[in-house]
Amino acid sequence: MSDRKSAHEIAMEKVKKLGEATDEERLKWKYTPEGEKLAVRYLKQGCNLAVELSQYEENMRRYIVEGAAEILIRNINLPKDDSAKKNNKSAMDGLKDLKSDKVSVENVYSNMRRIFNHYMEQGEQQRKQAYESLKTEFEARVRQAVQQQLGSLVGIKIDVQKQPQFQEEWRKIEAQLDSQYLNLLNEYKQELLSIS
Repeated sequence: MSDRKSAHEIAMEKVKKLGEATDEERLKWKYTPEGEKLAVRYLKQGCNLAVELSQYEENMRRYIVEGAAEILIRNINLPKDDSAKKNNKSAMDGLKDLKSDKVSVENVYSNMRRIFNHYMEQGEQQRKQAYESLKTEFEARVRQAVQQQLGSLVGIKIDVQKQPQFQEEWRKIEAQLDSQYLNLLNEYKQELLSIS
């Protein structure tokens, strides 16, 4: 017969090399998703995290907290509107309930709040200026194109804000402006993940 092995045989050999899963790994596989579900329930329905966690044994709770923390951290975003602000507050409150090192969590939160405040104040100004600048530039381009085609602009009102090209260009600029805030925010999120 042939010395060639099927994909199934190769996969089975690799599984044998990995060995049997440890009890810790099994607990993690089972309870991390439970924690993720708990975090979603907390964010959507406002369940009490402390009460929910108290229903689990200590060795399971660690993985539930880990799964819940990941979901809560993922739900902290730039405060683009009131809904995002409310979601941030809820996620941050829940995360603080889960973490035992409250001082370290609060230190990271104070840095995050500085980013949020800057984003809402100076960042908002930057976005408005960039928007107006793009609008002016776009209007000039459209006027020039229309004038070249029609020879005259008499009675023509141009609303560039509704143009798909303008909206696409604005989304790119806005993403570029937001990226500086997102990079810092992501660093703080990583820091939160490492806090016990």
